[in-house]
Amino acid sequence: MSDDIMEDNKIGSGELQEFVIAEKQKALIQAQIHEFNDICWDKCIDKPGVKLDSRTETCLTNCVDRFIDVSLLITNRFAQLLQKSV
Repeated sequence: MSDDIMEDNKIGSGELQEFVIAEKQKALIQAQIHEFNDICWDKCIDKPGVKLDSRTETCLTNCVDRFIDVSLLITNRFAQLLQKSV
């Protein structure tokens, strides 16, 4: 292979890796949203209806907010542990 072709393959490979990483991150976010939906639905929805009452809406908002808070806390803690280990 010529140097130009090998260089093109390296660039293409890097772009592919970035794409795969981005897609994995999207999939993780979607999985987390589905988990929020399942848990918060079970916690907050007594009887599905045509529209949410204010109590149910508040419960859902608080439920998702707590999950986001915990996710951020865990992510930050892992980042701190990684920095200490380096």
